[in-house]
Amino acid sequence: MVNIKHNRIRIEPGDMAIRSFTYVAMTAASLFCVLPFLLILGSSFTTDEAIRRTGFALIPKIFSTQAYEIILKSPDMLIGAYTVTILMTAAGTTVGLFIIAMTGYALARKDFPFRNAISFYIYFTSLFSAGLVPFYLLMVQTYKLRDSYLAVLFPLMISPWLIILMKNFARATPFEITESGKVDGATDFQIFLRLILPMLTPALATVGLFLAISYWNEWYYSSLFLGSSVKYKPLQFQLYQVINKIEALRNSYAGSVVRVAELPGETLKMATAVIATGPIILAYPFVQKYFVAGITVGAVKG
Repeated sequence: MVNIKHNRIRIEPGDMAIRSFTYVAMTAASLFCVLPFLLILGSSFTTDEAIRRTGFALIPKIFSTQAYEIILKSPDMLIGAYTVTILMTAAGTTVGLFIIAMTGYALARKDFPFRNAISFYIYFTSLFSAGLVPFYLLMVQTYKLRDSYLAVLFPLMISPWLIILMKNFARATPFEITESGKVDGATDFQIFLRLILPMLTPALATVGLFLAISYWNEWYYSSLFLGSSVKYKPLQFQLYQVINKIEALRNSYAGSVVRVAELPGETLKMATAVIATGPIILAYPFVQKYFVAGITVGAVKG
């Protein structure tokens, strides 16, 4: 029997110094990235008077939950807004990701006719648009989507930039895989589902994260197409309306009756930022490794 003795790898002092400096620098950079969110979190649990006196702080000197109490005053509306946003994010990301993946793969195939012309058409739409008025008339008069969640769901589902990113990533997949699938008698759709789609996992995670963030942060299309007849608005637009109502109350004569100084202003904005961004931040660590790989491949491939 041969005994193999494992020797420890010796690290030179110079390499140890470089590693130590790298770890310290990366830790400091990470803290600087987290610091703004912690500052927002700490500032949301204080009063406007404390912010006016001492400014924003990580640890509030005067603890107050008034901003959260105002937001949670109607819990059913907040739960409804969260439900609408989660369902819209899940549905839009799933359908949009599947369409973008199919489009990017088709444009990357060498045997797809007119792929250069279609690619130029998609790229052209990212540079020029008809404007807000024709877009509004198209959604309201032609598609009849006024006061419909579909008016918010459809515009964000497909992005020219995301299609180009998916196309560049799909170019890295060997074309021989497609040919081998055809030799085995598989259709184009079967080849895409069983062979190509598993190889696009990094790109799917990257594009899916972009789509999810777009749907989660959406408020503009909601303000255009969702009127008072829609009971539950998306989360961002619902919180935006809460801030507008408080600001209107602070600037009105009715605000003087309840003492304008006691109504939260800056702290309410901080609290809405925490409520709106907290859940979506938790999703990033699960796709971080795929996100980095997808961005790298999509950027390098021309």
